[in-house]
Amino acid sequence: MLSSDEAADLIEAIAARQDRAAFASLFRHYAPRVKAFIMRGGTDAETAQEVAQEALIMVWRKAASFDRSRASAATWIFTIARNKRIDLLRRAGRPVLSAEDWLAVFAPEKDDADKSVLTGQTYTRVKELLGSLSADQLVVIQKAFFEDKTHMVIAEELKLPLGTVKSRIRLALGRLREALEKDET
Repeated sequence: MLSSDEAADLIEAIAARQDRAAFASLFRHYAPRVKAFIMRGGTDAETAQEVAQEALIMVWRKAASFDRSRASAATWIFTIARNKRIDLLRRAGRPVLSAEDWLAVFAPEKDDADKSVLTGQTYTRVKELLGSLSADQLVVIQKAFFEDKTHMVIAEELKLPLGTVKSRIRLALGRLREALEKDET
């Protein structure tokens, strides 16, 4: 079992000196976890294996862009896997992601019960807050954050002015932020 710091050290070793042993350790640890994550999203085992391999190859190629101060190794790797899955779904012409898939990326490792409880509570609260948005705001948030679409693409799809899309996103994020800040006090 790799700790977060150990995984980050391995990624940095890959970036610094293309350390194959570090990559092998990282691959052994994360490949089955990434495959399981992709399968939880409804992908068959063979395709999930392919996505996991592509994601970890991307980890090798992009190791220099990893910054442990911005994200944990697991978050970074699972985000890459999520993006590979989105690419696969887009190529297949299928719907991309639901809110549950996006939030699962940030789930902690199983052995940290306190973090698991907190993540479950955060997931539930964010889901409630998303449900409290207006239909207009919710649709632009879903397209921007869960489908990774640009503001311009959203405007074209919804046949709205770009400024309207940006305003709806800004207002929705403001409402979410305000509600979460109230929760903290």
